Amino acid sequence: MKQGYKTRQKEQIIAYLTTHPGQHVTAQELSRHLEAEGTPVGTATIYRCLDQLTTDGVLRKYTIDSRTCACYEFISESEECRSHFHLKCMKCDKLIHLTCEHLDGLAAHILEHHGFQIDNSKTVLYGLCADCQAGNTPPQITHDSHCGCPDCCGSDGR
Repeated sequence: MKQGYKTRQKEQIIAYLTTHPGQHVTAQELSRHLEAEGTPVGTATIYRCLDQLTTDGVLRKYTIDSRTCACYEFISESEECRSHFHLKCMKCDKLIHLTCEHLDGLAAHILEHHGFQIDNSKTVLYGLCADCQAGNTPPQITHDSHCGCPDCCGSDGR
């Protein structure tokens, strides 16, 4: 990790992020936490710090969609975010890390049969989490197009 210029605010932000490994934190959450701790930091300062930490490889930035704030995750030494997929609940905005051999098989299939390697750290599948499904009917999912591959679309490619 590049050391760069150290400030008290940067140290406080890093301290918060390292004590919340695996969690996705927004600039607003950081701001509220620092203010509650009696050390308010301006939002612009927080964003500058988060951007620098992302550039330095200390954080991973997730920009899910245009209506949600970016969130950041501390990258620990043992962090393996590139080896799993992400699920995003369209109702509560929860971001879930998912390790699943079936999705790993899908990624292997896409690489082998279509020559395309998926970057799991940037792959987000959208839907409804179990909590939001309780008492609700999940949205209808339709399959509009086919890749034409006999392995996943049948022997006739449809």
